[in-house]
Amino acid sequence: MNVVKVSNLVKRYKELVALDHFSLTIEQGEIFGLLGPNGSGKTTVINCLLQLLTYDKGSIKLFGEDMKPSRYDLKRRIGIVPQNIAVFAQLTVYENIDYFCSLYVGDKKERKRLVEEAIEFVGLEDYQRFRPRKLSGGLIRRLNIACGIAHKPELIIFDEPTVAVDPQSRNSILEGIQRLNREGSTVVYTSHYMEEVEQICTRIMIMDKGQALATGTNTELKNMVDIGERVEIELSGESDLTEALQLVHGLPLVTSASLEGTALKLICARGAHSLSSVLGALSEASLTYGRVFSEPPTLNDVFLEITGKELRD
Repeated sequence: MNVVKVSNLVKRYKELVALDHFSLTIEQGEIFGLLGPNGSGKTTVINCLLQLLTYDKGSIKLFGEDMKPSRYDLKRRIGIVPQNIAVFAQLTVYENIDYFCSLYVGDKKERKRLVEEAIEFVGLEDYQRFRPRKLSGGLIRRLNIACGIAHKPELIIFDEPTVAVDPQSRNSILEGIQRLNREGSTVVYTSHYMEEVEQICTRIMIMDKGQALATGTNTELKNMVDIGERVEIELSGESDLTEALQLVHGLPLVTSASLEGTALKLICARGAHSLSSVLGALSEASLTYGRVFSEPPTLNDVFLEITGKELRD
């Protein structure tokens, strides 16, 4: 079932086209990664989904039904965890979660159960009476998540939930998102950390300038571009560095080559046996080398190839 279906969405701000006939489909049970450089339109998409923005053209369906500003029945099925911390400084951890849950759940007995489950889920049992100013950055992020998920939403939007948190808290948050997904929630996830997206997302869209550029699994996206291994070879002192650079530049499988000191850095075209071919060519030319490092293409390589931009632009 389509949980989200956006068709030909257009959103303009005077002369600026923020969304340019943008379309998106998310199936039930996915963790869907939405990637794009700053200003690409990600936040505009989310705000249109939530009916916080009007748009000029197109349609949005959630859970198979038309999404409109008055569709509070659909909105109750959505949770949002914003990038900016959205809690009340004067309320305790428990009171914050209870307040946000009360926007969706009127029954006090049921709400108490849900709030306690949310507190346990994010590991804040020992901090229920704390106010936000007493919490560390990682703990306040967990509180932010608890406020967005306490009512058990079917669709949860996480907008960069791990910004400025320590590695331990980041791992806890990512594991929590995967657990929510296993328990039945469909997830939309935005992040500037590519390794997170590779780790948890089942499908990924790369967008820029209000348009969808590519959509697929991590593997499918990598197969869309002609990027292979990154190779670094430490040449020995006896080797002619200029000769080595010219040699590898001439290999058909090498798309980019440079020297940093005595280190030869290569980017290879997609295909098997790139490293062995490079090393074989160096050996045939009697060029000696020491340390060799190779890694497969990353999602960040794909993003840069498709958009021509670093993600943090």
